[in-house]
Amino acid sequence: MTRRRHQGKPVRIMPTANPQFIASRDNPLFKDLRRLAQGAGVYRGQGRVWVEGEHLCRAALAHGLRPALAVFSESNWPLAHAQLGLAATKNIVLSDALMARASALESPAPVAFVLDLPAAPALLADASTVVLDRVQDAGNAGSILRSAAAFGFTQIAALTGTALLWSPKVLRAGMGAHFGLRLVEGLAAHDLAALQAPLLVTSSHHGQPLHRARLPWPCVWVLGHEGQGVDAQLAERAALRLRIEQPGGQESLNVAAAAAICLHASAAGRCV
Repeated sequence: MTRRRHQGKPVRIMPTANPQFIASRDNPLFKDLRRLAQGAGVYRGQGRVWVEGEHLCRAALAHGLRPALAVFSESNWPLAHAQLGLAATKNIVLSDALMARASALESPAPVAFVLDLPAAPALLADASTVVLDRVQDAGNAGSILRSAAAFGFTQIAALTGTALLWSPKVLRAGMGAHFGLRLVEGLAAHDLAALQAPLLVTSSHHGQPLHRARLPWPCVWVLGHEGQGVDAQLAERAALRLRIEQPGGQESLNVAAAAAICLHASAAGRCV
């Protein structure tokens, strides 16, 4: 509550949305939030997604999503409630100590949203797609989603063994890309037969140079495991094998860096 003066008399200004304050680490809701914020696959059991930080929260709102819960640190609530306090159906205010305990970040954000997990979509046959073939690092997976959204791809097809796409770490690395993409998880390689666009794969030493290739659109880029690359049987089904020239002599590129180069090449080809 704040006070302003009107004609010399103080006027009480109440918050726009009254929150539930939590100060005990034994609170059941706090325990659920902490598990959701720190567990990679907890979202599957709870059917909810933890989105931490103002950037991600605003990205969710920009895509028309309304959180089930908005979670604020106690010190941030007086500043944040005027802008984000009406975004959710319910506001939770955690003591600063509990907010730090809930977060998996070294520097906890002062605000987080809890979103309902979107219903699992089916693959769209004609969508420009990025396939993640056992990309295990959460940072790599999130960075690839970010590049996909930036360069006009609309669908992510994650094969079994890939980092869980709605986990907190992948969400942070994606920087809001999740909310503009169709995310399909838990697929097997044979499920990709439903895709109509040609499959493209990269190779460190084989295939035609990417910068000289005429790339089809729409297309399906397949990006493989950090150490093993694309599964051999899946690679055999590719319409094109391409290599990224590396005049500096580096043996291979990080999969997220390679993805950014490949997806940009597809986007650039559309503009020619």
